[in-house]
Amino acid sequence: MEYRCHSQYSRILDRELPFVVFGHTGKPVMVFPTQNGRCTDFHEFHMPETVAEHIEAGRVQLFCVDSIDRETWSDKEGDKGRRAWLQELWFRYCTEEFTPLMLQMNGTRQAPLTMGCSMGATHALNTFLRRPDLFDGVIALSGAYDARYFFGDYMDSNLYNNSIVDYMAGLALDHTYIPMFNARAIYICTGQGAWEEEMIRTTTMVRNIFEEKGIHAFIDFWGHDVDHDWPWWRRQFPYFLNKIL
Repeated sequence: MEYRCHSQYSRILDRELPFVVFGHTGKPVMVFPTQNGRCTDFHEFHMPETVAEHIEAGRVQLFCVDSIDRETWSDKEGDKGRRAWLQELWFRYCTEEFTPLMLQMNGTRQAPLTMGCSMGATHALNTFLRRPDLFDGVIALSGAYDARYFFGDYMDSNLYNNSIVDYMAGLALDHTYIPMFNARAIYICTGQGAWEEEMIRTTTMVRNIFEEKGIHAFIDFWGHDVDHDWPWWRRQFPYFLNKIL
């Protein structure tokens, strides 16, 4: 499948970051890679082929962003404050620098979706929940939504703002975001097979918090044979995208 490689200099992170685009027009989708992944991962694991009919028909355009997970969520020996600070800077890059460029390149004036698998799902849901004014939907597959899984007992304001189960639990019942969430398409899914234990735990937490807050979302637990791996994500992505398009 044809795709284009680009790069963007980030003032916020003071570095050049690559990204990959699939498709020529249609609803823009910001795609986040799995943990420690690169913007090329989606292509290497044959995910765009699963929605090729939509890409080629101009119904959807994928923008695959790069990550800095090795410096943030994965750097277990690094200073936790610096790791959390860098994650917040990367979130700002995604929303303040990459999103405007993505929308300019797309040109349709459609609000984008966020999407990701594994750690990419964590980023996708975090980005959507923090900026529902920018995005009108999310597909999060097998994400872990509690920062303690990566940071232990450490917590500061930067990490709190990127720990979904914490800031969503603290969201006021009359927050202006809640009606916005309920006007959006929220699809969260995890399998119940191998390597999905943390994803089951934190997806359940998210479901319970959403119910308490009156947030409407489609939260799905697939079977005990559904593992934390690409073959299942290749089934899930088109399944949920078809519900949105």
